[in-house]
Amino acid sequence: MENEKKVLLSGIQPSGDLHLGNYLGAIRNWAQLSDQFDCYWFMADLHTITVRQVPAELRRRTLVQIATYIACGLDPDRNTIFVQSHVPAHAQLGWVLQCYTMFGELSRMTQFKDKSAKHADNINAGLFTYPSLMAADILLYQPDFVPVGADQKQHVEICRDIANRFNGVYGETFKIPEPYIPKAGARVMSLNQPGTKMSKSMPEGCVFLMEKPEDILRKFKRAVTDSDTVDPVRYDPENKPGVANLMQIYAAVTGRSYPQIEEEFSGQGYGAFKSAVGEAVVETLRPIREETERLLADKGYLETVYRAGAQRAEHIARRTLSKVYRKVGFLAP
Repeated sequence: MENEKKVLLSGIQPSGDLHLGNYLGAIRNWAQLSDQFDCYWFMADLHTITVRQVPAELRRRTLVQIATYIACGLDPDRNTIFVQSHVPAHAQLGWVLQCYTMFGELSRMTQFKDKSAKHADNINAGLFTYPSLMAADILLYQPDFVPVGADQKQHVEICRDIANRFNGVYGETFKIPEPYIPKAGARVMSLNQPGTKMSKSMPEGCVFLMEKPEDILRKFKRAVTDSDTVDPVRYDPENKPGVANLMQIYAAVTGRSYPQIEEEFSGQGYGAFKSAVGEAVVETLRPIREETERLLADKGYLETVYRAGAQRAEHIARRTLSKVYRKVGFLAP
C-alpha cells in the first residue's frame, strides 16, 4: 500500500555507556522519526565481542541502553526495540552474506584498520568480517533508510554493494537501503581534544548520559578553550575549535543561535561560559538519567519490552531469511 510508512533501522553497540555525542547527534532526533517511519532500533551486542568484553558489564550496558532509549522518548509501542542476539537470523544471514562479500572490500574498511591498530593482540576474523554481519542487520528488515553520520557512509555503501551483488546473482531479493543523514544533528567533539569526536574511549573528554551532575560540571570546567581574552566566546571552528564545540553543545541544548550566545557572554571570560554550558547540559540530561534509573528498577518491564521487540523483529527477519535460503538452494526445514 502506498500509504504504508517507509522502514528505518539503526543499531548502536552496548560496548560502552551512551554519551552526549550519541544523544545530540542521533538519539534525540530518533523520537520524532517514529511519526514518519516504521522504526527498528537494536542493541548491536553481537558486534561488541570482536573486542573482549566483561560478560556482566555487557549485560548491564545492554539493559541500560534499552532503558535510556525509552527515557529519551522512544515509545516501545511505536518503535521496535530489541537486542540483536535475540534474533538468530542476524547471525544466520551474516554467514550467507560473508560468502558474497569480497576480501578486498573488507580489507579497505576503515574500522577494521582502526580497531586492528588499537587491539593488535586480538585481530580476529569477526573484526575483519563484521561488515557482512552489519549488512545482514540491515537487509533482514528491508529498510528504506539507515541513519548514519556523514563519516559512517562507508558502512551503508558496502551493505549496498553486497545486496546488489546478491540481487545480481539471484534476482530481486533485498531492497537497497539509502543512508539517512539528518540535517539537524550536532557533531559533538571531545571536551579535551576538540579535534576528535567525543568517544567513550577517551572518558575525560566524554560526557556520559548517566554521569553524576558534579562530574559533568567538572569536565566542562576543564574543557579545552584557548588564550583569547578579547570577547573570547565567538564561533570560529577553524581558529577556536574548543570554543566552537562548547558553543555547538550550548546551542543544541538551549536552542540559542551562535550570535545570541556570543551576545550572552560578551565581555565574560571562559570560566562563566564553561560553567553555563555544563549547567545547561546537566539540566538537559537530568530527566533522562532519572527516568533511566526508574526504568532500570523495573527489570520485568524492560524484559517485556525487549521480548516483544524481538518477536516483532524475528517475524520480519525470518521472512527475509527464508527467501534467501530458498534462493541459495538450502533445503526447507
